Amino acid sequence: MRLKDKIAIVTGGARGIGQAVSELFAREGARVFIWDVLERGQEVADQINESGGKAFFQKVSVTDPSGIQAAVNEIVDAYSKIDILINNAGVTRDRTLHKMSEQEWNTVININLKGVFNCTQIVSRIMKENKYGRIVTAASNVGLRGNFGQTNYSATKAGVIAMAKTWTMELGKHGITANCVAPGFTATEMTAQIPEQHMGPIRESIPVGFIADPIDIAYAYLYLASDEARFVSGICLTIDGGWSR
Repeated sequence: MRLKDKIAIVTGGARGIGQAVSELFAREGARVFIWDVLERGQEVADQINESGGKAFFQKVSVTDPSGIQAAVNEIVDAYSKIDILINNAGVTRDRTLHKMSEQEWNTVININLKGVFNCTQIVSRIMKENKYGRIVTAASNVGLRGNFGQTNYSATKAGVIAMAKTWTMELGKHGITANCVAPGFTATEMTAQIPEQHMGPIRESIPVGFIADPIDIAYAYLYLASDEARFVSGICLTIDGGWSR
């Protein structure tokens, strides 16, 4: 029970890596608040509760500061604190540079970058008052290396790494750590859109020989969200089976 009695928010917790994080955190003793625009988040919360965990679904868009504030107020009214923020919500709108539309650029920037800012700015105020917090944000190895057709996505993932390093300096004295996790190829609905003829070579390029399951990434979030990582801040932990060696 590494997160016993902790209050955790997981954005984008209705599926993929976010769902795995929500389920794992609940098993480790946290009360998990799933923030998502997908109603499926309620199903995930129900499944967690039926399995003996504690989970709640709040329909929250990370692009809506007023909605974020309202959800935070509900949590604080009930528990007087928020210990953990997992900034996991994200989207892709892949297109090469000269074909990318302004809308495709703005959508990814607003959710993946500004959405992280919105959530962290509001939630960290509560953490600051309580002198404790763990902020872990989903980056990506493409934020470190770039990737063909992902100008927008790569920019947001590089951006959140820089923001976490800045928050480390600003919030550390208040007992708050800020880190990123940079997953490699993971079996989610997002990667399921990649044709198998492309996935074969990708799989072969990974030194450990397989594509991650969401739980493989969730365990990294667990460590960085735990008290065991109290002296870990400002890092981006790459988890990609050695692909970016």
